[in-house]
Amino acid sequence: MTSNGTTTTATARTSAKSTSTGSVDTTPAEPLPLIEEPQCVDPADARNLSRLFLERLAITEAGAAEYRYARNTLIEMNLSLVRYVARRFKNRGVSVEDVLQVGAVGLIKAIDRYDVYRHVEFTTLAVPYIQGEIKRHFRDQTWAVHVPRRLQELRTDLARTRERLAVEGNHEPSTTELATRLGLAEEEVLEGLVACNCYDADSIDRPLQAGESKQVGLVADLVGEDDPALGLVEHVQALKPHLVQLDARERELLRLRFGADMTQAEIGEEFGVSQMQISRLLNRTCNKLREGLLVEE
Repeated sequence: MTSNGTTTTATARTSAKSTSTGSVDTTPAEPLPLIEEPQCVDPADARNLSRLFLERLAITEAGAAEYRYARNTLIEMNLSLVRYVARRFKNRGVSVEDVLQVGAVGLIKAIDRYDVYRHVEFTTLAVPYIQGEIKRHFRDQTWAVHVPRRLQELRTDLARTRERLAVEGNHEPSTTELATRLGLAEEEVLEGLVACNCYDADSIDRPLQAGESKQVGLVADLVGEDDPALGLVEHVQALKPHLVQLDARERELLRLRFGADMTQAEIGEEFGVSQMQISRLLNRTCNKLREGLLVEE
């Protein structure tokens, strides 16, 4: 049989024939057909050849040259299954190559765990394995922020329901409509909608566009930053009740030093005392305020 440069032996027989009792005939079998380009095998041929190679795996010692050839050929022949399943996960913000690689891992697991004695079609086992591996990848690796699995699944339900309602009503469905269709409380739907924003993150270096071509800045320009003045306002508000408890002389001393920005020598002249005395008064007054704030904390 020849398919796109693939050569097989037309008379090749199954190497492991099932008996009526479910056992496998382990008598010497003919060599497996040489397949030069396994990925080019037609899917219909791949199904028949896969059965032959899987049965040979069941009676071949792991690590043997024939075992490695059979296993590697099975993987390459059935990559079309991975591509078939991967199509269901397109347009989800993940590269096709990544999805195919993850799906291939599921295919390998299916090959290693397939039991020829159960007489079940290989695709019946392989497709759920591939699909499960891809779903697990989306669940565990593609979220920018980790959220509970319950919300991850709710995100998928919300997306499908929103699409159906948009088609039926020709408008963007409200939270109430989504909750009614899903049979959930509006609070749960709102929680799910918030979780949707955690799926992917946008670069703060992404340019902002005004119209089709005009760039008006970057996303980073819209990101807020700490304002030092806010901390100052908090400190002043915290000090107010303690300032009231000071006597008039202490409040005047603080006003001249920190309000009028006068030096200790200038304040000393104003009060008619030495600079050293002003320094001591300032230290004592500031310590009194500091102790009051520490007591509050």
